[in-house]
Amino acid sequence: TYVPFVREDNILYLSGQGPRQADGRLRTGKVGAGIGIDQAYDDARLTGLNLLAVIHSAIGDLSKVRRVIKLLGMVNAVPEYGDQPKVINGCSDLLVAVLGENGRHARSAVGMGSLPGNMPVEIEAIIRV
Repeated sequence: TYVPFVREDNILYLSGQGPRQADGRLRTGKVGAGIGIDQAYDDARLTGLNLLAVIHSAIGDLSKVRRVIKLLGMVNAVPEYGDQPKVINGCSDLLVAVLGENGRHARSAVGMGSLPGNMPVEIEAIIRV
């Protein structure tokens, strides 16, 4: 029943993506317990690359992106962890680097007790095309 995106007129809703590597393996772990800020930032960046791949598969050309409207960044972290925004910057920074001003977006960055497959980061997005 899962689909990676739904398009409604000029809005593309992207399902949550995680840090899946090119070989298909998912990075796993909990931020603050074995995963530090640098690795978590890299995991969010990799998740951003996966979001861009979904966008490309949906519309065929990243130049058709008019605006990244909103991200919801979820961080699988220990309860006392408080740097979720710094983690999700890995994705946000990538989107701006690739899409320029069209990549700037509103965003939430929240902590979670767990995420599917024990992935450290999951991010979903709303895109205007």
